[in-house]
Amino acid sequence: MLCRQRLARQLAARGPSSFASRIRPNSLPRHYSIGTLLRPAEPKIACSRSLGASRGVVVSNASFSTSAATRKEKKDADFFDGPVEPLSEEEAKSNLEKKKRKKLDEPKEEVGDAKNSNAESPSGQGESQDAKGSSAAGGASSGSGSDAPSDGGRRGRKSAAEKALQKPVVPDVYPQVMAIPIAKRPLFPGFYKAITIRDPNVSAAIMEMIKRGQPYVGAFLFKDENADEDVIRDPADVYDTGVFAQITSAFPVHGEHTSLTAILYPHRRIKLSTLIPPPGPPEPAKADGEPQPSPEPIPIKGGEEPQQEKKGDVVASFEESAVATPEKYEPTSFLRKYPVSLVNVDNLSEEPFDPKSPVIRAVTNEIVNVFKEVASMNSLFRDQISTFSMSQSTGNVMAEPAKLADFAAAVSAGEPVELQEVLASLNVEERMQKALVVLKKELMNAQLQSKITKDVEQKITKRQREYWLMEQMKGIRRELGIESDGKDKLVEKFKEKADKLAMPEAVRKVFDEEINKLAHLEPAASEFNVTRNYLDWLTQVPWGQRSAENFGIQNAMKVLDEDHYGLKDVKDRILEFIAVGKLRGTVEGKILCFVGPPGVGKTSIGKSIARALNRQYYRFSVGGLTDVAEIKGHRRTYVGALPGRVIQALKKCQTENPLILIDEVDKIGRGYQGDPSSALLELLDPEQNNSFLDHYMDVPVDLSKVLFVCTANMTDTIPRPLLDRMEVIRLSGYVSDEKRAIADKYLAPAAKELAGLKGADVSLTDGAIDELIKSYCRESGVRNLKKQIEKVYRKSALKIVQELGEEVLPESAALTEDGKAALEESEKEKEKEDRDATSSEASEKETTEIPRVPLKVPDSVHVEINKDNLKDYVGPPIFTSDRLYDVTPPGVAMGLAWTQLGGSAMYIESILQSALRPSSRPSLEITGNLKTVMKESSAIAYSFAKAFMAKEFTDNHFFDKAKIHLHVPEGAVQKDGPSAGITMATSLLSLAVETPVEPTVAMTGELTLTGKVLRIGGLREKTVAARRAGCKMIIFPEDNMSDWLELPENIKEGLEGRPASWYGDIFELVFPNLDRQRANHCKICEWKKEHGTKAESQKDE
Repeated sequence: MLCRQRLARQLAARGPSSFASRIRPNSLPRHYSIGTLLRPAEPKIACSRSLGASRGVVVSNASFSTSAATRKEKKDADFFDGPVEPLSEEEAKSNLEKKKRKKLDEPKEEVGDAKNSNAESPSGQGESQDAKGSSAAGGASSGSGSDAPSDGGRRGRKSAAEKALQKPVVPDVYPQVMAIPIAKRPLFPGFYKAITIRDPNVSAAIMEMIKRGQPYVGAFLFKDENADEDVIRDPADVYDTGVFAQITSAFPVHGEHTSLTAILYPHRRIKLSTLIPPPGPPEPAKADGEPQPSPEPIPIKGGEEPQQEKKGDVVASFEESAVATPEKYEPTSFLRKYPVSLVNVDNLSEEPFDPKSPVIRAVTNEIVNVFKEVASMNSLFRDQISTFSMSQSTGNVMAEPAKLADFAAAVSAGEPVELQEVLASLNVEERMQKALVVLKKELMNAQLQSKITKDVEQKITKRQREYWLMEQMKGIRRELGIESDGKDKLVEKFKEKADKLAMPEAVRKVFDEEINKLAHLEPAASEFNVTRNYLDWLTQVPWGQRSAENFGIQNAMKVLDEDHYGLKDVKDRILEFIAVGKLRGTVEGKILCFVGPPGVGKTSIGKSIARALNRQYYRFSVGGLTDVAEIKGHRRTYVGALPGRVIQALKKCQTENPLILIDEVDKIGRGYQGDPSSALLELLDPEQNNSFLDHYMDVPVDLSKVLFVCTANMTDTIPRPLLDRMEVIRLSGYVSDEKRAIADKYLAPAAKELAGLKGADVSLTDGAIDELIKSYCRESGVRNLKKQIEKVYRKSALKIVQELGEEVLPESAALTEDGKAALEESEKEKEKEDRDATSSEASEKETTEIPRVPLKVPDSVHVEINKDNLKDYVGPPIFTSDRLYDVTPPGVAMGLAWTQLGGSAMYIESILQSALRPSSRPSLEITGNLKTVMKESSAIAYSFAKAFMAKEFTDNHFFDKAKIHLHVPEGAVQKDGPSAGITMATSLLSLAVETPVEPTVAMTGELTLTGKVLRIGGLREKTVAARRAGCKMIIFPEDNMSDWLELPENIKEGLEGRPASWYGDIFELVFPNLDRQRANHCKICEWKKEHGTKAESQKDE
C-alpha cells in the first residue's frame, strides 16, 4: 500500500505540464480494496470511490489495495486480533456494477495511458513492484498487487530506507472524528500522551481504525476532574477546544482483555461543533431494490490541482480531490456501528503575529529563563527541555514562540482550567502569557520542594553528627573508666520518656533546651531541682495519648438508665450529643453545663457520660475558689510552684481526651489573687483552648480534645461571658412518683447495705416512702430523702442489735486473729506510754486491715417500716399539710415561684387595715422581704386592680378609700422575680369583691398595666411545686403553652393547665360563680346614706 506521504511527494515532484498531459475529460470510477497480506482466505473489503478534478477533468482509473502489516497467525486470537469485517451483499452488488462500467471505458483509458507514458520520465521503473511503506499509524503496509502489471505510474518513488525516514503526512481536513474525553489535563500539539481505554466498544473502534489506516481521533478535556468515561454523553461535559491526534500505537492492558493503552500524538487544535449521538438498535436488512449509501469524498484543499495516477499506484489519503456525485462518502462511517462519540470538528488556526514583537520576545525570554531555573532544581525538567530543543526543526526554540508556549503548558503540573485556557488561546501573545503564569507556579513548587529537601537533609546531617559525637563521648568514657553519674541516668530517663510521647514541635524544642540545661547543671545547684521538676511535669503530660471512645447509643442508654431514673429530656439531649459525636468521629469543642437544684444528679450524670464514652473521669470543684493559680498554675520562680488543676488532671488521667467535671461553677469566688472566673474564659472556649498556656508549663497545651462538663445551681451568678461559652442543660426537680422509684431502685438498697442489713429481712414499705416524700422531703432533689432513708435503716440496725443482745456475738468472738494481735499490741503500747510518757513511736503490729467479723442477722428477725411506725424512726412530720390554707379567705391567692432548690408554692395575702369611711385615705403597704422587681410588680398590680374595678364594677369605690396591706409569707426569705404580677392582682381583687379564691388554684405570670400576661420561666419546676401542694388547676401565660406541652405526662397528671393571655381570662377562671351585683355594691355609699339619714333625723328632732 502506498502511504500518504508518497502521494504528497509525487504531487510535489510533478509539474503543471505533467498534470495537463494526464487529464481526461471523462469521469471514471476507481476501485481499491483493503485486505490483509498473506491472508488469501480472508474476505476482501471492496469499496467504491469516485474521484474527480476541478476544471471538468478527472484522473485516470487506478486500482490498489490497502492492508494491515504482515503478522503471524495466532492460534488463540484475543480481543485485538479480530478479522476485518467483510462487505455486505448490497455492497458487493454495487461494486460489480461499477466494475462493468469500468470495462466499458477501458479503451479510452488505454489511449490516455499511452500518452502519459511517453511524457513521463523512466526514473521510477527500477523500483520493486512490491514496495511497502509505513502508514500514519505505523502498523499498516501496502503492495502494488496484481491489478497493475505495468510500471508506468511509479515515477518519483523512493527506496524503502528513504520512506522509513520520511515524516508521515496527516490529513489537513478531517471534518468528522471519533472523540475521546480526557481527564485531569488537556493534550497539546506536538507532545505525546498515553491514555487507557476501558470501554470495550471504544477499544474495538480504535483497533478497526488502525487496521483501516485511519488512526485519527479528537481529544477533549472533561470539565469535571472526577469524570472517568470513554464516551462523551453531552457536549457540555467537555471543553469545546481540543486536539486532533493520531494514534501511534495501541496495546492491551495486562490482565484486562477489553482494555487497551493508546499513545496519542496531537497534531493541531480543533473545535467541537456538533456531537453525533451513538446509533440506536440495529435496523432490519433493506430490500434488494433499495439503493445502498456510498461513501462521500472529502473536498480537496483550495489551491491544489488533481494529479493523474498510473495503474499500480496506492493512495490512502483523504485529501485527494473528488468529483461531486450524489453518492456521499464519510471516512468514519464504519464507526457508526459502535456506540462511540462521533463529533464534527473545525480546525483552529493561530492568529497571525509578529515574531519580532518586543512583547513576544520579552515573554519568550522570560519563559526560557524560568525553564533554566526549574531545570536547575528538577532533573526531569532538564531532560524534557533537552528533548524539546533537539526536536525543533530550526534548532532554536526562540524562533517558534507558539510551540514554546505549548511546551511550557504541557510539562507544567497546573490546574486543568489554566491549562485548558492555554490550549484555547489562539492569540500567540495571550497564550504565552498564560503559559508563563502556569510555568511560574511550577517554579514556585520546585523552589518549595528544593527548600524542603534541603531542610530535611540538614536535620538528618545534624542528627547524625550529634549521634556520632555522643557515641564517641560514650566510648571515651568507657575507655577512661568514668562511670555515668546519677545525672546522666536522669537525663537518659527523661529522653526515653520523651521519645515515647508525640510532643509538638514547640514543646519538643523547650524540652531539648531544658534537658541541655539539666545536663550542664551541678546536682547541688538550686536550679537543678527546679529544672528536674519541670522536666518531670513536661514528660508526664500525655502528649498524643488518647483513649478509644465509645459512641454506641445503646451502650449510652444502658449506662444512663443504670445510674439515673427519669430525666428523659436530659438523657435525650445527652444521646443527641453522643450521636453527633458518632457522625463527626469526635465530641471535641463542646462545653456542657448542667443547671438544676441540689440533689438532682448533676455530678453523677457527668460521671455517667464519662463511663458511656469510655473516657477517663476527673472532677474538681471551683466553689469558693479565689486564686487564679488553681486554674492557670504558678510561675516556676515560686517555691513549691505547681501547674493548674487542668494539667494535673491530664497527668492523672494519662490521656489527652478525659472528661473533666468542673463542679459548682456558679459559686466561684474572687479575691486579691485575681478572678478565677475570668481565667476559665480561656479554658472553656473551644476557639482558644487548643493552645492553653499554663503559667508553670509555659508551653501551649491542646485541650480541645477534653470534654468539659460544668455544674451549677443557678445561672444568675455565672458571669455572662463565661455562660455564653457553655451549652446549658437544665435539670428540674423530681416529682413524688420519680422520687418513689429512685428510692426503691437506688437509695433504699444502698442505704440497707451501708447499714449492714444486706441479708436481713428489713423492709421499707411504699407507704412509708410516700410518707417520707410527702411529710419530710419536699425539696426538688433526693439528697434529703437519701438521708432520711439511711436514718431509718440505722434506727432499725440499732433496734436489732439491742433486741439480739451482746450474747449473740461477744467481743471476744468478734475479733479475728489479726484483730486480737493488734489489740494486744495496742495494750502493750499503752502500758509503755504510761511508763515512758516521752515515747511516741507506734508498733507496726498495732493495726490490721480486717480486725473484726461482721454480725450475721438471724433469719428469725423481721422488721417492717410502714406509714404508721415511721415516726418512731424519723420523728414527727415536718410538713403537716399540703397547703398553708385549707380554705382561703378573701384576699389570699396561691402563686408559684422558682428558687435555687426548685419550685415552691408561695401565698400572697392582702387585708384591709381599717374600715372604709368617706374620710379614709387609700394606701398600700408591702412586706415580706421583697426585692426591687417584686415591689414594682406589686405597684403595677395595685394600679391595674384599681383600673379593673373602675371598668368592670363602676359603683364599687373600694380602692378609693381602702388602706391595704399586702404581705408575702416567710419574710425571712428574700423574694424576687417577674412572675407574681397576676397573683398580686388576684389577691387585691379578691379583697375588693369580698370573694375567696379556690384553694386548689395556683397561678404564675407577670402583668402589665393594660392587663397583658407576659411569659415566665421555670414552668416545669413550678408545675412540680403545684402538684406537690395538691393543686388541681394551674394558670400560666399563653406564651408558655409550648413549655407545658413538653412536660412529661407524669408531672401533669392530676393538673389542669389553663393558659391566659389577658387578665380578663384569669378573672373568669378564678371567680367563676361571682355575684357581680353584689360585687358592684359599695359599702362607702351605704355608710353615707345610713349616716346621712341619721344626721337629718337628729336635726329634725
